Amino acid sequence: MLFAWITDPNAWLALGTLTLLEIVLGIDNIIFLSLVVAKLPTAQRNHARRLGLAAAMIMRLLLLASIAWVTRLTHPLFSVFDHNVSARDLILFLGGLFLIWKASKEIHESIEGEEEGLKTNVHSFFGAIVQIMLLDIIFSLDSVITAVGLSDHLFIMMAAVIISVGVMMFAARPIGDFVDRHPSVKMLALSFLILVGFTLILESVSIHVPKGYIYFAMFFSIAVESLNLLRNKKNPL
Repeated sequence: MLFAWITDPNAWLALGTLTLLEIVLGIDNIIFLSLVVAKLPTAQRNHARRLGLAAAMIMRLLLLASIAWVTRLTHPLFSVFDHNVSARDLILFLGGLFLIWKASKEIHESIEGEEEGLKTNVHSFFGAIVQIMLLDIIFSLDSVITAVGLSDHLFIMMAAVIISVGVMMFAARPIGDFVDRHPSVKMLALSFLILVGFTLILESVSIHVPKGYIYFAMFFSIAVESLNLLRNKKNPL
């Protein structure tokens, strides 16, 4: 039966687990989205967020619908120094390099004071959407593969993706506005993206870095910076 899973408690547990997984793994995606959208004119930002996330959701659903193809991404294509390289490894490696380059470029522009001049010129609306879609695929690749391993029901996996993207759409604007208003928080976010880029590269060569450590470091740094912002607000220099 197509909807037999609805009466199965284990199916609902799987849905909750997968949804939470998608939301947690979407944190770095929201940060990247906020930085890309910040380059657009103010009137286009909210539309770009929604359209980018909607397009990314469709791409994730297509990946899930192509389960057989997704599982083949982990099959070796060739070997380098006795290390088997799969399509997943190549995608993670290139995605990590792009993130490091992108974040480093943004940091350089912020330090050199070039950001404001480039804000309306560097990124087109379409370019921002494409970047959001491509990076979402890279960020979600492991979660899609994990979802395939955690559940046998395609509808559960798709429902988890739809719910998580809905949460991201709700959270993206306030997070983006907060990052855009506070340059120090933006610098933290860019540094976090560099860290994520390095972990993607490590993952591509089978060196696993627990995501919990990365997110703990990020939340701790943000907590410290929030205290600084609160102090500066109460005691301005």
